[in-house]
Amino acid sequence: MSGGGRHRRRIRIALPVAAAGVAAAVAGALLTTSAGAATPLPQPAVKPATSSPPLAELEKRVAGAMAGDDVAGKTSKTSLGANTAPSRIDPKVIGGNETTISTAPWMAQLHYYDDRGTSSTGDDIGFFCGGAVVAPTKILTAAHCVKGYNWNANGAVVTGTSQLPSADGTDLHGGTVTGVWRQWNHPSSNATTIDNDIAVLTLPVPVKATPIRMTTSGDTTSYKAGTSAKVYGWGRTSSTSDDISETLKTATLPMQSDTTCSGAYGRDFVKGHMVCAGKPATGSDTGTVSACNGDSGGPLVVNNRIVGVVSWGVTDCVAKGAYSVFAKVSSYVGAAYPRLDDTNISGDHKADLWVRNASTKTGYSKDSKGTSFAARESWGDWNGVNVVLQTDLDRDGYQDLVYRRSSDGDLFWTHYVTSSGTWSTKQIADNWKTRTRIITPGDVTGDYLPDLLSVDSAGVMWIYPGKGNGTFAPRVKVGSGWNQYNSVRGKGDFNGDGKTDLIARSKSGSAIYLYKGTGKAGSGAFSARVKVRTWADYNAFDAPGDVTGDGKADFLARTPGGTLYLYAGTGKGTSEIFATRKSVGTDFKQYDIFG
Repeated sequence: MSGGGRHRRRIRIALPVAAAGVAAAVAGALLTTSAGAATPLPQPAVKPATSSPPLAELEKRVAGAMAGDDVAGKTSKTSLGANTAPSRIDPKVIGGNETTISTAPWMAQLHYYDDRGTSSTGDDIGFFCGGAVVAPTKILTAAHCVKGYNWNANGAVVTGTSQLPSADGTDLHGGTVTGVWRQWNHPSSNATTIDNDIAVLTLPVPVKATPIRMTTSGDTTSYKAGTSAKVYGWGRTSSTSDDISETLKTATLPMQSDTTCSGAYGRDFVKGHMVCAGKPATGSDTGTVSACNGDSGGPLVVNNRIVGVVSWGVTDCVAKGAYSVFAKVSSYVGAAYPRLDDTNISGDHKADLWVRNASTKTGYSKDSKGTSFAARESWGDWNGVNVVLQTDLDRDGYQDLVYRRSSDGDLFWTHYVTSSGTWSTKQIADNWKTRTRIITPGDVTGDYLPDLLSVDSAGVMWIYPGKGNGTFAPRVKVGSGWNQYNSVRGKGDFNGDGKTDLIARSKSGSAIYLYKGTGKAGSGAFSARVKVRTWADYNAFDAPGDVTGDGKADFLARTPGGTLYLYAGTGKGTSEIFATRKSVGTDFKQYDIFG
């Protein structure tokens, strides 16, 4: 974005360029504060690899990135591997005004520096991208900023400041720096065409930055031509120099129609995957407002929702008639949203299985290998409980468990505390003995905070909207009739629209129904049920989330004989909702609780 800026040595920053009310009764109440905690049940040790690197190392990465001369997704260093093919598209915001971090508290700076393990600086790789905090440990950015790079080993993320760090990386101007734990890019992202250009970084610790939500899959209003959108970034401020902005800038761009974008870029513009915005560039800085180098991965925002991710544009950003091009978030929320709730025991983007042996009462976890599970690992004695559910109520990126005590029906939440490296257990509900179903499906209400659902003895389902800290807002009634099902499960999005769904099986006839989430609370939380299967030959089910790691929620079903089948999700809300079943073991008859 245009404006004054200090030139940083050799800086060439990234963006690839182309042609209801609470019941009054005390019994059954959900607690809003911690009550007497149960004696904590055994918990596993969290792997040390999840910790953030030392501050000095992070500062080194920031400094190296700031001095780097590489462009994310495009480099001449062929030894990088998968993401180094020459691109016809070269990433780049010109024109705009300074803004404050209080106006855009979710903005993140992504610094990448790899010294390649040599004493020479000639082979160093350093670049910068933008991003947006979409959950306390999640950064939405562009795939070309992520794919082919090892962000865990070489990345640093700065949040909470509108200013770039000092050249040596030690002065963050009030911001916070953290490392990167995990990375995900769209599996179909293409380094040459910059298609499917969306990615998510997972941080090892939550940041204080206020998250911004992605738009929904059904959003069409935000993309209508002429709609006013805002882009944010620290990128180049002129087409004639490599100066970048020391302070966060924003520019207002009108959305353009697909016809206009295709007219400007031809086949380089992929309708449905991309969106372009801005007025036609003038051919010079004067009169041009555009994204530019350094803004890659940053958000395009309409009505406080991310509708696009800065992806690509033309060389030097101002070629006459050109527009800025963004990944169309409404098309990718189904793939990206599961990454916001992909916490699992081993931290590898694949949902793991938690089970309890019926006779010994020993709890076990089984690490997902995609289409199979590894050997079980013991969690010790889990006697005295009759419900165990995997979730992440505090959205810290580490999996929690919710469990119900058999003797009195009290409900407890146990979670890992990153600051102390220990587990904490607290009571969250009192006397839920008669609740026929308890479900932790993720975010039902559309606020990116995980919720809790229960069905009471009368068959009424209630949503307890989560606050992101293990406490909940007053419960809201969804509706009645839920005791007609002998199983109600859910974790994530089954039909690919980025909203949390439920799967229920009828007591009579064994019909399987999909309840599509709407992102709302109350009676409108789920659409009318859709029959997707008939399963009479199973007696236990589990929905741990995305077992295969492809961004789609999966399902598990056990036969009376003990064979457990994986039904991989397809993202379709019809009878084709699951792929052909695959056996993942024959010894599951021994387990009486599936997490």
